[in-house]
Amino acid sequence: METSPLDHANDLLQEGRPDEAVNFLRTLIDANRGGLMARLLLARALSATGDTQAALETARETSALHPGIAAVALGLGEALLAAQILPTAIAEFHRALRIDPALEDARLNLAQAWLEAGEPEKAQEALDALEDHPSRNALIERAKAMRSQQRSDAGYVRHLFDQFSADYDARMRGQLAYAAPEILRGLADLLGLQFTRHEILDLGCGTGLGGVAFKDLATRLDGIDLSPAMIEKARAREIYDDLKVADLETALAKTPHAYDLLIAADTLVYLGDLDPVFEAASQALKEGGTFLFTVERAEAGFELGPKRRWRHSESYLRDCAARYGYEIAGLLAATPRTEAGAPVEGFAVALRKQT
Repeated sequence: METSPLDHANDLLQEGRPDEAVNFLRTLIDANRGGLMARLLLARALSATGDTQAALETARETSALHPGIAAVALGLGEALLAAQILPTAIAEFHRALRIDPALEDARLNLAQAWLEAGEPEKAQEALDALEDHPSRNALIERAKAMRSQQRSDAGYVRHLFDQFSADYDARMRGQLAYAAPEILRGLADLLGLQFTRHEILDLGCGTGLGGVAFKDLATRLDGIDLSPAMIEKARAREIYDDLKVADLETALAKTPHAYDLLIAADTLVYLGDLDPVFEAASQALKEGGTFLFTVERAEAGFELGPKRRWRHSESYLRDCAARYGYEIAGLLAATPRTEAGAPVEGFAVALRKQT
């Protein structure tokens, strides 16, 4: 029995030959022998080659031609998910399910997208509506593991700040009276750090507000952040020597460079257990180097607040600093921001790596 063109393209994909599938499908479509399913399969094949932009263009063109078909919304959602454009991917999976509530692949991809966005509860809601699917249990286990983490999920933080990047500075400075960078700079001046120049790493640099506050102290200023959109905003300031999209715990542990000064303005509120970052920061600091950061205040230990931001107590910070051989050079009460017009109680902390 002769294999159909679409079956042949599917076979190429299953055999790990996406480039051949792309060439075959394009030839098919150019010869007007490929319909809707060929276009959907082409988008998947392009994603499999790593060409997410071409996959996205193909999926969008197909959606424009066939907007009311659930499989088309699913295909566009898959291309958006591969490109990590999560809010729009989630919207497309919801659209596919509105057209066809029984489309299991749309529900499974919706759960996957919510997990990528660090939202295990929403992923679980999507999975609860799936009676049986080969991938369901693995995703349920991933959601459980995510909920048990003692830090905010990296996907959640990236998704959150990618969404906020366009008006982040105006919102933070206006609505939330954000002052963490200036608080840390004031603490640095109290310690006399303004009298020398430093190699500085800005942890969770965001749009670069911390870099602005410390640029005049820097012989070198680098930054890391989980959000690609925030990194682009920081890059546009043209004050950083190097910027990386990375998780700060991983980046600190692997950095080949040693710094005089680490700053983390309103960054550690997305970490509960600070042991990993305190250990990694010690490795990234030169002897006698300083780690400056703000946190929100807890009564004891650390806890997750109602706004999904972690809080830390003074005793916890002191114990954690002692475990990794830091001298506490400063620990002051501070208000790094407001919430609904009320001041958020916190601390500004300076730890010095002992020689």
